[in-house]
This record gives sequence, structure tokens and C-alpha cells, in this order.
Amino acid sequence: MPGPLDGLVVLDLSRILAGPTSTQLMGDLGAEVIKIESPGGDDTRTWGPPFALDGEGKPTDLSAYFMSSNRNKKSVALDLTDPAAQKALFDLAGRADVVIENFKPGGLKKYGLDHDTLCAAYPGLVYCSISGFGQTGPNRDKPGYDLMAQGFGGIMSITGEAGKEPMKVGVGVADVVCGLYATVGILAALRHRDATGEGQHIDIALVDATMAWLVNQGLNYLTSGVAPTRAGNAHPNIVPYQVFETRDGYVIVAVGNDSQFARFCDYLGRGEWASDPRFATNGARLTHRDTLVPEIAEILGARDTNHVIAGLELRKVPVGPVNTIEQTLESDQAKAREMTVTLAAPQTAKGEVRLLGNPLKFSRTPVSYRSAPPGIGADTDEVLARIKRGL
Repeated sequence: MPGPLDGLVVLDLSRILAGPTSTQLMGDLGAEVIKIESPGGDDTRTWGPPFALDGEGKPTDLSAYFMSSNRNKKSVALDLTDPAAQKALFDLAGRADVVIENFKPGGLKKYGLDHDTLCAAYPGLVYCSISGFGQTGPNRDKPGYDLMAQGFGGIMSITGEAGKEPMKVGVGVADVVCGLYATVGILAALRHRDATGEGQHIDIALVDATMAWLVNQGLNYLTSGVAPTRAGNAHPNIVPYQVFETRDGYVIVAVGNDSQFARFCDYLGRGEWASDPRFATNGARLTHRDTLVPEIAEILGARDTNHVIAGLELRKVPVGPVNTIEQTLESDQAKAREMTVTLAAPQTAKGEVRLLGNPLKFSRTPVSYRSAPPGIGADTDEVLARIKRGL
């Protein structure tokens, strides 16, 4: 069944994670994605181990990192310094609906593949540029990596334990969220293009996207003038809403309102807390966090994780485990929601690779997993032949 973006052609000049996240998503939705790589391949092909292994047990060019964001794509290996390659890509852009790139601002101009040149030649083209700091501003020429964006964008200042060093999020979340914003922008620009015939240039920065998803913490500062600080797993605006240690592990308790707190108190055997002026409302609990939380921690620390989860679920208090990634991806819930997929990959010893699934569930135009992440340049001859034939 065709996907919602069936017929869309995306010329992908991006690498690493932000751009590839966006183009993989569009590929899952049915778009044809043509990934342009240097002859040495996307940098992330070497970011391992682990790698998928070939029949002799040797690493292939499919690192786990690369495979995380490059399914449903064709790989074309070209040297951008070659005038013939530049001409081929210029022609290919004329057959594409979308061009996405993450070179440094101005980096593609010397090849004649920058947004000014291509958008002038092809007025209906949607051209998306992803960079560390954007196409304007005093930092536009500085390199942009996820870790740098997390640091500059403020999220590290509120991640980690109080009084300890700032911490990055455990995955490249600045890249991923930027890629998701890029996809939203591209789809919005395509709607405008379809209505008016006008393409446009989209400028999105890792740091800008990171600032945007500071959400309530950013607004806490803008509203109060006080910069938030690190508080571990505690919530800045809700109490109790954090991780607690149990006798045999950890549990998440997420009390979102006062009625849930009353039921939580019932489980703890401290029903009087629900009417105690220090704890009866969320505002009061915030004020008296340092008194309340240690008492909760003492009680839960003497109970088993399964006992806490069962007791709070019975009382309809939000609660959950802290799973390992293995527990998460092998869970019945992950299987029911098809959050892992297995695709054919003949170059690997097992002839297949296992990947994360797409979370979007469509009732009429489902996502599709048409091809595993490609080897370097696997589709170069096919795509170049199509360009020569004018297809």
C-alpha cells in the first residue's frame, strides 16, 4: 500500500544524525530518498562497534549507529569536488521535491549546490539546511555537534544530579529533535508548494531546536527570571514526580494532581498527609519537598519494586519501572506495537538486520520498511543511469 509521501523524491545531502533522522522518517512514509555519500561513506558508518558482520565474521560498513537512521534509502557515492558529480546532482535536484543538507553555512556554494543556486534554478524546490547555529548570527560558522548543542542550548545545565557535573542526555536528542522539526518544516513547505507552486529555503539549527524543547524549564526562567538548576530525576514543578529506590531496584512515581497524591498516601500508609497543610496541594509539596521526599524514599526503600508497582496501579497512581534497553525492546508492549523490525540485508552473515520501528500508526497509509540501510554506493549506477535517461 502506498505511503502518505508516495511519489515524493528527496535528495539527501546530509550525514551523521539530524538530517538522516528526517530523511529516514520521510522514507518510512513512502518517499524515495536518494542519499549522497562521499566515496568513503557517511562518517557514522565507522562509529562502532557494534557493526553488522559479514559471512566471514568481519565488520561490514553497517555500524549500528548508521543503521539507526538510514533505512529506506538509496546510497549514491560521489566526490563533490568532481565537476561531473556536481552536474549530476544539479540535474537530480531538478527531479527532486526536497533537498536536505547539513554542510556548514555556505559550504555547498563552491559546488553550485547551495540553496540560492538550486532554488533559483528550480523555483518549486523545498531546500532544507540543518546546521549547528543556523545560517545567521554570530556563531553561524561554528561547527555543530549534538553534544555542543546540548551544552549551548541549556539542556545539560538542568540534566544530572544537583551539585555534580552537567550531563548530556543518553542519546543524541538534539540531533533527533532537530531532525523531527526539519521534517515538520519540510512537510509544511510542501503544502505551500502544492498550493502556490513556490518552493522555499528552510533554515534550522541544532541549538535553536534545543532551545525550543526546553519547554517548561525555559518558561520557568522566562517567567521568574531565575535559571533552573540540576535536580536529578526530580521534577521542577511537581512533587512527587521522580525516581525512588526500592529494596531491589528503582521505580518511577509520577503524581500529577492532589487526588492522585491522596491515593498515593493511602498506599504508603500515611493517609494523614493528604490533609496536612504542608502536603495537601502541589504548591505546598513543592515548598516542603525537602521534608516530604525523604520520608517517601524511606518507606519505598523498604518495599520491592513489584509490590510498589502493583499497589500503586491498583490505586490508579501513575507508576512504572526503570527498564534496561533490553527489557524495553523485548517487552510484550514493544512487540505488540511493532517497535522492532527485521529487514533483509544480504551482505550480513544472518542475511538480515534488526532495527527500531517507526512509532507512527496510520489507519489508511501505513509506514513501510522497504529496504535495509544500504552499503556505500549500492545504488550509484542505477541512480546515475536514471539521470542520464532524464527520469
